[in-house]
Amino acid sequence: MAKLEETAAQTHLEWDTPLFGTAIAQYELALPYADVSEAVAERLRYPERAVMFSVPVRMDDERRVVFAGYRVQHSSVLGPTKGGIRYDPEVTLGECAALAVWMTWKCALLRLPYGGAKGGVRCNPRQMSPRELEGLTRRFTSELLPIIGPQEDIPAPDMATNEQTMAWMMDTYSMQVGHAVPEIVTGKPISIGGSVFRHEATGAGVVMVTARACERLGWNLAEQRCVVQGFGNVGGIAAAELDALGATVLAVSDVSGGVHDEGGLDVDALRRFAEQHGSLAEWVEGDRISNEELLELPCDILVLAAREDQIHADNAHRLQARMIAEGANGPTSLEADAILVERGIPVLPDVLTNAGGVTVSYFEWVQDLGRLFWDRREIRAKLADQLSDAFDRVWSLSESKSLTLRSAALVGGIREVAGALRSRGIYP
Repeated sequence: MAKLEETAAQTHLEWDTPLFGTAIAQYELALPYADVSEAVAERLRYPERAVMFSVPVRMDDERRVVFAGYRVQHSSVLGPTKGGIRYDPEVTLGECAALAVWMTWKCALLRLPYGGAKGGVRCNPRQMSPRELEGLTRRFTSELLPIIGPQEDIPAPDMATNEQTMAWMMDTYSMQVGHAVPEIVTGKPISIGGSVFRHEATGAGVVMVTARACERLGWNLAEQRCVVQGFGNVGGIAAAELDALGATVLAVSDVSGGVHDEGGLDVDALRRFAEQHGSLAEWVEGDRISNEELLELPCDILVLAAREDQIHADNAHRLQARMIAEGANGPTSLEADAILVERGIPVLPDVLTNAGGVTVSYFEWVQDLGRLFWDRREIRAKLADQLSDAFDRVWSLSESKSLTLRSAALVGGIREVAGALRSRGIYP
């Protein structure tokens, strides 16, 4: 038996990728401070379920193309799993597994009754027509039917998916069960049960956490000079929120590259331009810079709102920011984390900083279940309270245990899940 267990432990698992390795390495670093048994720790190292699908789609030119689809559910100990759906050429099972792990800690840290999940389709959505994207979404949803549900697994938008994607998913699921089920997804249009403030929640939450950190550090947010990597749903809104609070936004970037102005950018004008033109490629004011140059600009606060693995061993020593706020998932590598700790640059970790999206997704789910909806002011206030409570717990744990904010956030999340797993045990 011991030999069989040793063989199983050494077997390469399909989700073992560098990104999943990062997620598990972070978990291992936090474990000594989480006070959990080895049995509980071992269970939480692995996703409960990881599924791959073939997703056939009829293209506009009548070709049949088969795409690879994925869904990973890491933990259902606290409740149904929750996580986004992304369309991207680099989607893999390992990426989904890593993001599902982080979502578990995120939900637990915010004390939401969810576990973590993530899914997606490996495709290039920029090369697909709206009809092709609809066909892809509906077929992918059909493949997901056996494993999703309002009490099982609740998808949400992520990279290159949006309210319309969620509307197609909700409609496909509802047609299969014979009645409208708005609570099957979150991040959908308000007309079919979406929540006000859901679109802005992640970006606004990034700034709420950043503002709270500035208070603790004795900084005046209105005096800070900020750089925002990513100018989509998260970065664009974060930049607007920072601007509204009086901070100076020096530079932003999107898929077309970066825009920089030492005197400060007109964020409202930039957002209108991006909405009209699809990117900042033709923006003529300020200086054009590369994404690499943007990350290394002198600033007070650097907001990472693009994608994973942006700060790594090769560039972490060149960063000139005084604080980093992670609006994206996994944007900082383990090696970069160590360098930033050595340099004394605090990092507001993703599992806390970008948790505004899943928190308001929870609010949306609750509203759909009760068929009773709240106004924008009430939701924003509830989000601020939830994030403030989580931030204070992380900050306190960081000080008492001499941990980085990332480790403290992970410890807080792990303890919540481990406590529930100890109480529930393993069935049968």
